[in-house]
Amino acid sequence: MLRRWAVVLLSLLPGTGWAEDLTGPMPTAEESPRWLHLLRMEATTLTLLPRQGAGVDEGFARLEPRVMVARRGMFHLHLGAPVRLRLWGGGEGAGRVRKEDWDALSDWGQVVRMLTVGGDAPDSLWMGALESYTLLSGHLVRRYNNRINPDYHPAGAVVTGRLGPVYTEAFASDVLGARLMGAEVVLDMQHVLAGRPFLPSRYTLSLSAAHDWGRAGGTSRPMTLAHLDGTAVVVSRRTPEGGFELHLLGGWGGRPGKGGAWGAVAGLGVESVSPTMDLRARLEGRLQRGGFRQGAFGPDHELARFEVAGTSPLPLADTPFREGASAYGEVILSWDARRLGILGQRHFRITLGAEAFNWGRVDVDGRLEVQSPHRDLTVAAGGLAVGLGAPDARYLVSGEARWRFLGGKLYALGQAGTLLFPTAEGSLRPGAFAAVGMGVDNVR
Repeated sequence: MLRRWAVVLLSLLPGTGWAEDLTGPMPTAEESPRWLHLLRMEATTLTLLPRQGAGVDEGFARLEPRVMVARRGMFHLHLGAPVRLRLWGGGEGAGRVRKEDWDALSDWGQVVRMLTVGGDAPDSLWMGALESYTLLSGHLVRRYNNRINPDYHPAGAVVTGRLGPVYTEAFASDVLGARLMGAEVVLDMQHVLAGRPFLPSRYTLSLSAAHDWGRAGGTSRPMTLAHLDGTAVVVSRRTPEGGFELHLLGGWGGRPGKGGAWGAVAGLGVESVSPTMDLRARLEGRLQRGGFRQGAFGPDHELARFEVAGTSPLPLADTPFREGASAYGEVILSWDARRLGILGQRHFRITLGAEAFNWGRVDVDGRLEVQSPHRDLTVAAGGLAVGLGAPDARYLVSGEARWRFLGGKLYALGQAGTLLFPTAEGSLRPGAFAAVGMGVDNVR
């Protein structure tokens, strides 16, 4: 189960597959060469627009070169970063290159789009942007995005390893700065009590901890969380081409050093895998007390650490979370008419998470991607809503379309969406973006 969740993790991280947005047909493992490579150049116009009367218009010519080399199952290096050359706006003293993209050490992490060593779990290293990243059980770090702040471009890292009955995953959201770090250690109880089982990780106990140092991408107060979890697989059916699992879970967590801050969770999860479909679903009931909440390091964290959604203009570390209960649900579904053998190749994919609290708050985030039957057109849309239905809710939306033509070597792309820019005062300034352009690469 842990190995398959690691594969799901890779499928949620950007840049996975041999090229994350390649829409042409890809070779099978048998017909692929040992070494693969990609050369690409994108040129687009980018416009940053103010919303609600805050900020000024800015226009850029964006150039993004990329290069990739990979050996299947062993090594993958993908380099490239956008360079935004100013065409207009920005006010007096604005430079030719947008300075917010390169004004901190962490911003140089965006040069590494993806680095993997060791292939799949259990022993592997992954580095790049973290989008919708979940740390194993997900009760501390769930669907986290380290680049939702448009002026902060770190490279994160994920390391996994197994030694006997112990499986470990550790991560850092910024390898060049002191920011969010954490780890989860999983103990296979059946292995400990009865020797190595035929089906590993059927009954597990795990301990996770995460700490936000708050010293990169803007300064914020530190915060530490810990969680203890237990999981039991109660139904398991496996075939050579897939399988089905139903597991029960429960856990308890808190904030070390802060009395009375705790939370509990119980629920169930389903995993179903076939050659053309991969489904993961989870439903949980949760309790929150004393300011602790499950999934505190979530998709909104890089904005909430400056200013939480709602009427309070305070950062997350200074805002007491309301006591109560919630129901959490998540669905991750990938489908492909041919096969799901390559993570970047899928005709349909949806990932959706939602949490409803008994005191009226609802948080939702998700992303939908669709490819045409011949993979020459890809359309994607994503959104985040925190405090849905309240007058001071936080909303972010984005969309993208890519169309390949002339045999797939050339493609046109369009992107648009909304943004929130942290200011020097700690507040969030609303904005929007739109981009159109062309790209060329050596993919068929």
